[in-house]
Amino acid sequence: MSPRPPTLREKRRYILARVEPSGTDVEQKELYYAISEAVTSLWGDGMAAVVVPAVVAAEDGHVIVRCQRGTERELVIALSTVTACREAKLALRIVAASGTIESLRARIRKQRQPPPPDRGIPSAGGEGNEFVFAGKTFIAVGCEGAKVDVIEKGFKNANRLFLTTEDLEVS
Repeated sequence: MSPRPPTLREKRRYILARVEPSGTDVEQKELYYAISEAVTSLWGDGMAAVVVPAVVAAEDGHVIVRCQRGTERELVIALSTVTACREAKLALRIVAASGTIESLRARIRKQRQPPPPDRGIPSAGGEGNEFVFAGKTFIAVGCEGAKVDVIEKGFKNANRLFLTTEDLEVS
């Protein structure tokens, strides 16, 4: 069977969203259920059938979601209402929309590049380093630009904080 010519193919769009907090592990299937539930609860079954949301990829703290062309606005609004995936609390921040998956993957690769040293991030501010905040020691699990996600050091306490670089007390 030969492939359909471009004029007969369904027109689709792809939305790239960043999963926050960074370091949150989400499964593609579970995220699909959360997004599908958000679209259905916000727009109803009829519009969900028109949008046809599908999670294409969940990688490197980003999610690529597919929809029909012309329904990007509805999908983006529904993505902003997703607050949890199973027990993990999360938020989906929209980064870009495109007609191809490859352009969105190139954007993910571009964001993964290390920032230049003069960007305002402390020299000790990479992932896995320790910080002192309010007299307690925390381990950085994510450091993107001016945002730093940290977990309190110790086996009993797993408090997670979401800070900016201005909040850090460099010792």
